Amino acid sequence: MIELFHNDMSVCSAKVRIVLAEKGLGWKSHTLNLRAGDAQRPEYLRLNPNAVVPTLVHDAKVVVESAVICEYLDDVWAETPLRPGNPLARARMRLWTKQLDEGVHAATGTVSACIAFRHQHMKKSAEDLKRYIDGIPQPERRERIQKAVEFGMDSPTFAPALRRLDRLIADIERALTDSDWLAGESYCLADAAYTPYMIRLEHLGLGDMIKPRPRIADWTARLFARPSFKTAVADWFNPETLAVFEAHRESAREKAARILKA
Repeated sequence: MIELFHNDMSVCSAKVRIVLAEKGLGWKSHTLNLRAGDAQRPEYLRLNPNAVVPTLVHDAKVVVESAVICEYLDDVWAETPLRPGNPLARARMRLWTKQLDEGVHAATGTVSACIAFRHQHMKKSAEDLKRYIDGIPQPERRERIQKAVEFGMDSPTFAPALRRLDRLIADIERALTDSDWLAGESYCLADAAYTPYMIRLEHLGLGDMIKPRPRIADWTARLFARPSFKTAVADWFNPETLAVFEAHRESAREKAARILKA
């Protein structure tokens, strides 16, 4: 039995749902409201002390960290592999997924919070907001969210995070010069992992980084055309969150254009 503790709009949750969909696996859903602090509740912390999603439970065994979960799923259900057979291509795949954990995910979280999620946090009482921020176990993440809520796109963390994402887009464009997919000629875990990050850029009004780059624009269109995108990503879009994205999309687009031009 597969159980997934996840959030509808979480990029890390979405990439695990994509792998589940690509493999045709059924699973039981446990949806957490992250802004309400569900990931900080004692019963969830017993599963995942990092207070983040997703968490996979397979036959009562707990697996955490989305990249690890995706590789675990690929190991257990190896008959439909999502890792390249070629060792060099597999190394390329891991370099791409490694980037997510070493800066890209934090940058995405920063711009998401500065542009949109801060407005959800600001609806809380001062006491509830402090309780939520104090409950974040990771000091760096706690500080990033505190600054995002306080300063929005004027946070000192926003411009560096935006530039990191722009560099990522440029790197992907170059990588796609020699192959149709990130690690080679076949769709793999790296492509699955980056799919929710690409749609997040569009939701936030940052899609202008993609449009002038034809290879990544084509690759993104192919990612979004896969059946797994609908069932694992689009079908989980939260209308209230989408409304927050839409309300601040134009101001984010203008602010990003000024920063990247400078």
